[in-house]
Amino acid sequence: MQRVRNIVPPHYLMHCDKDGLTAEDVLEMEHREMHKEAKGWIKETAQSCSTVAVLVATVVFAAAYTIPGGTDQNNGTPVFLGSRIFLFFTATDVVALVSSLASVVMFLSILTSPFELWDFRSSLPRKLSLGFASLFFSLVCTMLTFSATVLLTVRLENQLQQWASVLFFCAVFFPVAIFWRLQFPLYKMVQRLAKRLFKTLKQAVPTTLINYFRKRTRRRKYHIIID
Repeated sequence: MQRVRNIVPPHYLMHCDKDGLTAEDVLEMEHREMHKEAKGWIKETAQSCSTVAVLVATVVFAAAYTIPGGTDQNNGTPVFLGSRIFLFFTATDVVALVSSLASVVMFLSILTSPFELWDFRSSLPRKLSLGFASLFFSLVCTMLTFSATVLLTVRLENQLQQWASVLFFCAVFFPVAIFWRLQFPLYKMVQRLAKRLFKTLKQAVPTTLINYFRKRTRRRKYHIIID
């Protein structure tokens, strides 16, 4: 339908058949049942995923206040403030919170959508894919935060700590890998959308500007090699 709309003159779209229906009216009538099923499915999916995203946000928000090892009673700073694992714990916790809230926003935008027939062409699939990607990323960061918490709580020797880190990371990525495998078709859709966005941006930016920056970076590399 969209390809036909791009080809024919605009006033042709207003022509009616013998029943007084336009082409868009006929399209909506023929796909009414499919539209209803798709609307119910995407609503249930968005509600379920938004619930999971809110739970993840609650967990990582609580983890920010229950610091592993506690705080110093004199100045209130964390005990493991100078540890690299503690910095890793803080970074993954913040990223998990931000990505989970971003997925909540995406799923809420789906639930508040008017669910028109043309929304199912690009708008709703794009929002659903971005919401799934944000939720998956928040789950990954949550698992990493859990691993960092366990490593900070269980103080091991250097060699044992390295092996424990490897084992913990392998264990926590097992459920994430299952989730990725089940949702793999949706992530292929995200990849296609990203490629389309890159092509659009590439067409929007003038080629002369791109060539200018390429020449500039090559000159810098050349001067660095000479020096």
